[in-house]
Amino acid sequence: MRVSLRERKPRKPLDIRLMQLITRWLLGVLSVTALAGTVHWVTHLPLFDIQHIAITGEVQHHNEATLRAHVAPHLQGTFFTIDLDEVKHVFQNVPWVRNAVVRREFPNTLKVTLQEHRAVAYWGTDKAQRLINNYGEVFDANTGEVEEETLPHLNGPDGRGLDVLNMYYAIAPYFNRAKIPIDELELNPGGGWRVILETGATVEIGHGELNQILSKVQQFTDTIPYVTARYTRPTTALEYADLRHQNGYAIRLSGITTAVDASKK
Repeated sequence: MRVSLRERKPRKPLDIRLMQLITRWLLGVLSVTALAGTVHWVTHLPLFDIQHIAITGEVQHHNEATLRAHVAPHLQGTFFTIDLDEVKHVFQNVPWVRNAVVRREFPNTLKVTLQEHRAVAYWGTDKAQRLINNYGEVFDANTGEVEEETLPHLNGPDGRGLDVLNMYYAIAPYFNRAKIPIDELELNPGGGWRVILETGATVEIGHGELNQILSKVQQFTDTIPYVTARYTRPTTALEYADLRHQNGYAIRLSGITTAVDASKK
């Protein structure tokens, strides 16, 4: 039998081992706390306060000084602590701003790239308040700043802006070729379509899928010049048209009546 001559190290008492363990834990906590305090102190140094906002992209309806003055009071935090999503939200609340991309630039600058709404029509019954952009999104802005002089007026249920805009793009060329351009297009809550022409005439198109609507509109715009000419009237004499009939349409022309003159009976 072999016997080790190395002396066996005596095991420390339990209370001493617990004391050492607690000491190590406390030192770890103190180290983490000190590190966190240091990080907090560094990230809140005045050196890292946001001092510059560099704006690029589409700013046709604003100048950079106005934008900075508008958003600066809403910015909180330093380069390290500022909430970029909140900054994005602040910029997108500025009239005409559709989208904002925000990023940091060390040590105290925000770089913001803006995309503005491009108004293609007025939206809703209150023509002085709301606009619709080329994505079919409805937005609020000062309509006095609209660059185009003759935008159409669109209207429909909430959330249907893109549908109404696409329908306008689909049928407007037919009315333009007939020289009776559209001023207003409306989708009513029941799904029926109504057009108001620049002459003031109302055209009831009714319900249907896109191909059915286009068929009705094409039949009407191709034939209305001949119908009005038959009564020696221009197309601008049209006051009302109803395209909801199965195999044709009904119209009313100014100066033309189907009533019987009682004096000639």
